[in-house]
Amino acid sequence: MAKVKTAFFCQSCGGQSPKWMGQCPSCKQWNTLVEEVIQKEEKTAWSTASSSGGVKRVSKPLRVKEIDSTEEIRMNTLDGELNRVLGGGIVPGSMILLGGEPGIGKSTLLLQISLKLPYKTLYVSGEESQKQIKMRAERINPSSENCYILTETNTQNIFRQIEAIEPDVLIIDSIQTLHTDYIESSAGSISQIKETTAELIKFAKETNTPVIIIGHITKDGNIAGPKILEHMVDTVLQFEGDRNHVYRILRSLKNRFGSTAELGIYEMQGNGLREVSNPSEILISHKEEELSGTAISATLEGMRTLMVEIQALVSTAVYGTPQRSATGYNLKRLNMILAVLEKRAGFRLGAKDVFLNITGGISVDDPAIDLAVVAAILSSNEDLAVPKEFCFAGEVGLSGEIRPINRVDQRIQEAEKLGFTSMFVSKYNKISYKGTGIKIILVSKIEDVVDYLFE
Repeated sequence: MAKVKTAFFCQSCGGQSPKWMGQCPSCKQWNTLVEEVIQKEEKTAWSTASSSGGVKRVSKPLRVKEIDSTEEIRMNTLDGELNRVLGGGIVPGSMILLGGEPGIGKSTLLLQISLKLPYKTLYVSGEESQKQIKMRAERINPSSENCYILTETNTQNIFRQIEAIEPDVLIIDSIQTLHTDYIESSAGSISQIKETTAELIKFAKETNTPVIIIGHITKDGNIAGPKILEHMVDTVLQFEGDRNHVYRILRSLKNRFGSTAELGIYEMQGNGLREVSNPSEILISHKEEELSGTAISATLEGMRTLMVEIQALVSTAVYGTPQRSATGYNLKRLNMILAVLEKRAGFRLGAKDVFLNITGGISVDDPAIDLAVVAAILSSNEDLAVPKEFCFAGEVGLSGEIRPINRVDQRIQEAEKLGFTSMFVSKYNKISYKGTGIKIILVSKIEDVVDYLFE
């Protein structure tokens, strides 16, 4: 029997060291090295050599012009939002990692997709029993002929079932629950995650079968396990949202087969996740009467334009010290805008409470919503409503000027499509779009906006 070998792995970056040290030599973090057993048998976990008569073709170098450049045929997931984020569908043989907070809907999303796919799908769960998954499947899509459910955590047993079923798509929920017989450490450890992921990648590339795995995240929001996990896979998806709201955002952090600027939006319902094709209508509240303190802004999330509603409340500070509160918006940027309004526009807001909220439970870091924030704050301060046919897109500078923003034509088209009649943008923007149903109001400083809205 081979001698049992151990090594020390960093819990932060996954770096390996032959002996314990107080500081990790790779990431310089202190007290992160943990001893793990690394004994490994000589045979591999997955190989197609046995199924091909012991003959395995060896790859050889080719000139660039000799490589086949035909575009890979993608697998349609029948989910428009997921197709958009992946760049058109699932690429055969690809490895996709999906991360997100506990209870956000990762398992629901992948089970819903596996029940909808027109391909033979094997859904492997190491966290739930078959009866639990059956209960959720009945709620989402009770009639599916192509989805197989397996509850197993040992990769060798999983590969035996794969050989028997021969699925077109493999889904693993989750990678932290898997373990292989060739590593003598507990499931979820760094060495187990690296080894089981390597086995799945080998299977995916040799059989041209796409593999989707779920990964847990840490309290910092990063995917748990070594950072090398994200480098090993082809695509990293992040599923995020507020559990107190029904909307979820699927965004791509890494994609070898498409853009990382796309995002998908879902609405959580009792029977699963519903695709939201036009999120702007959801993020804008529909009200009969006009109320002060609200303004609509055209913002960008990846490649998509969203119309979001900014709500502000300005009131006299009761306790002497004014409060500043922002939900979905950077509080430091709010303080900066209030200082600009006080210094450049003459509004006395230093002794008033200011509360800001972006509806829909989303967070926006696009500086183009600054102008809508200004309009909402001044509307609440003056108690005069901004007409609901107006929208805003502009960045506010420290001297009170309205700075130009990127992709302004795309924002104008979205505003026109949703029925807005007027849009405030910086006069320094170069606008090529000639919309007939919307009036473009060019402003250069905050005073121009104030004069137009409140005088």
